[in-house]
Amino acid sequence: MNLDALFYPKSVAVVGASGNLGGGKMPYFQIIRANGYTGKIYPVNPKGGEIDGCKVYPSIGDLPEPVDFAIVAAPVEQSVDIVRAAVRRGIKFIHFFTSGFGETGNRPLEEELLREARKGELRIVGPNCIGIHSSESKVSFALSPGPLETGNVAFLGQSGGMTANFLGLAATRKIAINKVVSYGNQIDLRIEDYLDYLADDEQVKLIACYVEDIKDADAFLRTLKKTTARKPVILLKGGKTEAGSKAAASHTGAMAGNYTLWAAAVRQHGGLLVDDFDQLMHLVMMGAGEKTPRGRRVGFLGAGGGISVLFSDLAVQAGLTLPDLGEAAQRKISEKIRGVNTSTINPVDLGAFGFDLNVMLHTMKAMDEDESIDVIVPYFSVEYIMRAELFLNVKNSADTIGEMARQIGKPVIAVLASFVEDDLESERVRISTFAALRKAGFPVYAKIQDAIYAVETTYEWAERQFRGKVWRAA
Repeated sequence: MNLDALFYPKSVAVVGASGNLGGGKMPYFQIIRANGYTGKIYPVNPKGGEIDGCKVYPSIGDLPEPVDFAIVAAPVEQSVDIVRAAVRRGIKFIHFFTSGFGETGNRPLEEELLREARKGELRIVGPNCIGIHSSESKVSFALSPGPLETGNVAFLGQSGGMTANFLGLAATRKIAINKVVSYGNQIDLRIEDYLDYLADDEQVKLIACYVEDIKDADAFLRTLKKTTARKPVILLKGGKTEAGSKAAASHTGAMAGNYTLWAAAVRQHGGLLVDDFDQLMHLVMMGAGEKTPRGRRVGFLGAGGGISVLFSDLAVQAGLTLPDLGEAAQRKISEKIRGVNTSTINPVDLGAFGFDLNVMLHTMKAMDEDESIDVIVPYFSVEYIMRAELFLNVKNSADTIGEMARQIGKPVIAVLASFVEDDLESERVRISTFAALRKAGFPVYAKIQDAIYAVETTYEWAERQFRGKVWRAA
């Protein structure tokens, strides 16, 4: 299905646009303009007048031209008349932010909307959802604090709240987004329609989904299989229990089935299932990177023996291996450290020398040259970085982290730990170090178990789907 006019509309109408903000309204008109949308945008409101110097049209029928995409934030009682007007005006896509449909038991209204839309070529997004976000076209439900960066990740969310959470956390973790859809009750366009489009989208490398129900299981699984043959699809299912199913029904009108059967079918068709939102975000960060694990042989380096022991236990339990480094790599590492409270075997314990990012870079280069290592996991500690500057006269900088990206060819999966929760300076260092690591292109995790989960799960999926090859953008 061609959804170009939805994600890249040349013209947009916002029905229910108002200069009066507040009262539960979503100010789509103001958001889209503020984000830098360059197409034509028309506010529609029966009161007429102007909004921010733009003429307000009393109805869709009064628009000077057919538009590609209409966003509706008007009372539910007006929905059928709005769809009829949109069909007459030749609008291609319409999104209903409006609620009060199947999620409240009003399924006959949904059926009537669909019947009226089928009288033309109008397709419906939602209803009861916050709609679409396209970083490239600047059409969105979210106001961006700065220029929108176009990335390679797409997200499909049945819940508006989960969709907004994903977009917010992705921005915090420096994960650039390409397209997002909050699809709500999916009375017309369904998750498989969006998946089908994204499967062929060369700009999208990875798709993450939050799903509450599937309307057509066969169509969904066929599309999922097609999509996962080209790129990973990560799925988080809501409504797995009886209580969750009841909540989903009142939320989006979703009717959940047997989760065990659903999960088995999804896995058989290539889907990558996660148990919670944190796992979803861990895999998105890993999969969005330029370098993903090509094997399970991990080289770990950090400051401190205890953390090395803990990493070794967790890594082996998860199915990873820590092969001993070769003599050449160990000799190279020894050039920068002394044999006191240190180890060059793997995991590499740099002792207090690990407070110095230049020593860590030197060690990573040694691991990069060792053929027994597939992926490098450096352990950074916020407290150690601060102590290095205060007590050891070591000047760590973001430039050193940038050199890691330029000089290391293998995938680098960073752990940035912090064990102080009530100090603003520590938090400042954590945020700045995280930003430098992400700018270098490294996935960054706060806990070693999260990094291990991401490495093993990513490689296991790629091995199953592509016999160990790393996936490429479609």
